[in-house]
Amino acid sequence: MISNLDHHLDEAARAVGSIDDLDALRALGVELLGKTSVVTEARRALGGLDPDQRKDVGQRLNEVRNELERLVSERRTTLEAVARSVTLEAERLDLTELDGNKRLGHRHVVTQTWERLEDLFVGMGYTVAEGPEIEDEWHNFGALNFPLGHPARDMYDTLYVDHGVPGSTLLRTHTSPVQIRVMEDGEPPFYSIMPGRVFRSDTADSTHMPVFHQIEGLVVDRGITFGDLAGTLEAFTRAYFGHDFTSRLRPSYFPFTEPSAEFDIQRPDGTWLELGGCGMVHPSVLSAGGVDPEEWSGFAFGFGLDRLALMRHGIDDLRELFRNDLRFLGQF
Repeated sequence: MISNLDHHLDEAARAVGSIDDLDALRALGVELLGKTSVVTEARRALGGLDPDQRKDVGQRLNEVRNELERLVSERRTTLEAVARSVTLEAERLDLTELDGNKRLGHRHVVTQTWERLEDLFVGMGYTVAEGPEIEDEWHNFGALNFPLGHPARDMYDTLYVDHGVPGSTLLRTHTSPVQIRVMEDGEPPFYSIMPGRVFRSDTADSTHMPVFHQIEGLVVDRGITFGDLAGTLEAFTRAYFGHDFTSRLRPSYFPFTEPSAEFDIQRPDGTWLELGGCGMVHPSVLSAGGVDPEEWSGFAFGFGLDRLALMRHGIDDLRELFRNDLRFLGQF
């Protein structure tokens, strides 16, 4: 009986190796290991053998069955890999160039600006931080020194979310909440930028959109002064716009900075253009972020990322960035 099992194993190995179809392999597996298979019939015949012979035949029978299972399993793995390769090849998308000079697509002009700004500030030693777009009232307003009743809290400016207590959850109106989260999650010093998408209840026109992009910066360290802020913004202006541009700061007011300033750039033709806001981080904001204002000081700045894209490329209508007109986007 042992020699019959060995002969059966040899034949089975050749049969399994010749199969090139999964359905055929399943059928062969039933034939080799099912209820009417040679090994099953041999197991039923063990009862008629004497004890010594039964032991030897039983051991060899188990070895043959295990070998048959291994052969079928390995062949199944091979055939499944082949089938998967065929499927992937059939579903593959050709993302190569149409010709030597024209590509199928490229990054959106806003994405290009976003990445350029990240590269610029990372080169100045900053890290990039992110936060949730659906924010709670504390991080968006309370921790940033917005008192109750401040106009920015009004539902006509802010898009509130139907979650929790009314007025407690909203689509963030600026990226400043990320500053609080950066301070909460680590220990100073901090040198971080926070690019991201923000939301306000604005009517779309050439200079406003209800969804737009901002980038903010936060520096917290010992001995930080307003002069450090001015020097940083001047270095940014020249690095981003070119050495023909310069910057200035004008007194202003923001709840989360004191003193506060508007950040303007002067173009080569001598005209000035407002770019964003900045100032020294208010001591109350440092405390809200878990930072001791007696030991640490800092500055923050922020401006519209979309506006930077408009100025850099001479675009006169913000809505063009969101219309997805390929004739327009293909220019950048």
